[in-house]
Amino acid sequence: MSYINIIKNGIVKENPTFVLMLGMCPTLATTTSAMNGMSMGLATMAVLICTNFVISCLKSVTPDKVRIPVFIVVIAAFVTILQLVIKAYLPDIDAALGLFIPLIVVNCVILGRAEAFAAKNSPVASLFDGIGIGLGFTIGLTLLGICREILGSGSVFGFVLLPETYNILLFVLPPGAFIMLGFLIAIVNKLRS
Repeated sequence: MSYINIIKNGIVKENPTFVLMLGMCPTLATTTSAMNGMSMGLATMAVLICTNFVISCLKSVTPDKVRIPVFIVVIAAFVTILQLVIKAYLPDIDAALGLFIPLIVVNCVILGRAEAFAAKNSPVASLFDGIGIGLGFTIGLTLLGICREILGSGSVFGFVLLPETYNILLFVLPPGAFIMLGFLIAIVNKLRS
């Protein structure tokens, strides 16, 4: 499988948000705006790329009995680095995402890819898998955030598109996340078939 196919696979065939339906907690909780969704997706993608690469490099020296704890320690190390960088250089993103950055450690997208792909493939292929799955996750969260922000706030990335009288508050609230995600999954399923 070529590296381009690995990336396309993560964006289309195995999209974590719309196909595999993994990582639903950050998907539903952080997508109140397009910027929050994109930020969470990029943060997860950074951790996913680094984690996949390192786990693939360590697979031959990691005993089977401690495989999952090693994966969690590697993921936690990269999440800690990411959190410190975000706190230092992107305080607005840190304030918006808050607790959801440390929760990347238990995001099943990252642990699932470590187990399903990185532990069985070369470091370079695992790196490209991290890019593909990370892009798929980022696209999913950003798209959901765009839809929710337009319908709920009448704007996208800070640009006002609709007057306040057309805003539907439901889409900024948690039930709106479920409704919009359902619509987007239905659209993606229709396009895929």
